[in-house]
Amino acid sequence: MSSSSSDVISGGSIAVAIVSVITGGIVVIVVAILIYKCCKLRMWRKYGLSPPELPASPPPRPRSDDDHAVAALTTTTVDVIKERPVRFSSPQLREMTGDYAERLGAGGFGVVYKGQIPGGLAVAVKVLGSDMGRRAEEQFMVEIGTIGRTSHVNLVMLYGFCFDADLKALVYECMPKGSLERYLFFLDEQEQGLGFHKLFRIAVGTAKAIRYLHDECARRIIHYDIKPGNVLLDEELEPKVGDFGLARLCDREKTHLTMTGGGRGTPGYAAPELWKPVPVTHKCDVYSYGMLLFEILGQRRNYMHGMESQEQWYPRWVWQRLEHGETEAVVARARAQGGAAAADKAERMCTVALWCVQYRPEDRPSMASVVQMLEAHDHVAAPTVSPFAHLDPQVIITTSSSSSSLLHTDDTTGGTTSTHISHHIT
Repeated sequence: MSSSSSDVISGGSIAVAIVSVITGGIVVIVVAILIYKCCKLRMWRKYGLSPPELPASPPPRPRSDDDHAVAALTTTTVDVIKERPVRFSSPQLREMTGDYAERLGAGGFGVVYKGQIPGGLAVAVKVLGSDMGRRAEEQFMVEIGTIGRTSHVNLVMLYGFCFDADLKALVYECMPKGSLERYLFFLDEQEQGLGFHKLFRIAVGTAKAIRYLHDECARRIIHYDIKPGNVLLDEELEPKVGDFGLARLCDREKTHLTMTGGGRGTPGYAAPELWKPVPVTHKCDVYSYGMLLFEILGQRRNYMHGMESQEQWYPRWVWQRLEHGETEAVVARARAQGGAAAADKAERMCTVALWCVQYRPEDRPSMASVVQMLEAHDHVAAPTVSPFAHLDPQVIITTSSSSSSLLHTDDTTGGTTSTHISHHIT
C-alpha cells in the first residue's frame, strides 16, 4: 500500500475519532440537561406548582422606553385575588415596584419593597438574592407551596411569586399598621396604645390562625417562629400571622419532625425542645404563643434588664404572684385600661399562657383548646405545678438584633436591639 493511501486512512480514522468524541459529548450534555429538567419538574410538583412556562427574564435594571411595553402589568387586582398565587415575571415586578423605589425593610433572606397592582392593590414584594443558596431556595419553595394553599382571615395572604432564573420573589398583601411588636414596645409617648380589649382580640385572632395551620390545612403547617414581630395588623387592626420563612410541612400521621442544624425560632419564644436533639411537634408553636401571651398581658418584653431581679423575667414573676394569691398585681394594668371585663380577660389570658408554656409538649393544650379557653366565659383552672420548675436559676441573656416582620410598611421598626432570654434546661 502506498504512503498516500496510508495517510488517507490515518486521516479518516482521526476524523471518525473526533466525530465520535463530539457526538459522545453532545449525548452526555443532553442527558445531563434532561436529568436536570426532570429534577426541577419533580421539585415543582412536590410543592404543588406548575413548572415555568416563560423564558428567564434579565436581572432587575433601570427600565428604558423600549422595554416599557414588555414590563407593563396586565394583571389586575381582581385577577390576583381570584387566581392567587399568580406568577409574575421580573419585568412585571419592576413595573409593580417602580423599579424598587420604596424599600420597606430587610431580613436574612432578602429585601422587601412596596408595590402596587393595577386597580390600587398595595403589595409587599419580598425579593430574595439572586445568589441564594440551597437553604434560601428551599425556604422560597416552602413559602409558595404552603402559603399559596392557605386561606384564613388571620393569615397574611400570598398574592403571587416570581421564579425566574435571576430573580426569586414573593408578593404579599401589604399590612399598613405594621406589627404587634411596634404597638407593644416601640410607641412614642404621644402615640396611643391599643388598649387591653383590642389586645385580647388580637390574641384570639392569632390563636385562630395557628389553629388553622395545625388542624385545618390539608397538611399540618408548623410555623416555628410565633412572636409579636410576626403578628401583623391590617387597617382595622385585625391580626394576621405572617413570615412563614421557617414553616415546614409534616404529615398528620407523622406527628414528630426531627430538626437538624441547631435551634430554630427566636430565643425567648422558642420552645425548649427546639434547642435539643429531640423530636419536635406542632406543640412548639403552642409554647411560643404562650410567651407571646405573656408579653400582651404585661405589655412589655418578657425579659427587661435593669428591673428588680424578681421582675426581670415576667413569666416567672406572673407565676409567683399567682402562687401567692396576688392575681390583682397581674391584671391591674388591664383593669386600668378596660375595667372589670378587661381584668377578667387578663386573668384568663394569664392562665392560658401558663398552660401553653408547660415544659413537656404533651402537657400543652392544642391550639383548638387554647381558642376555646380564651373565648370561654367559665373559669379556667390554672396549672398546679410551675411550668418553670425545669429551669436553671441561672439564665443566659442573649442580645440580638431583631427587626419587625418584612411584610408591613413601617420601616422605622427595623434594626432595633431587643433582649431575649434563653434557658439552661436542667
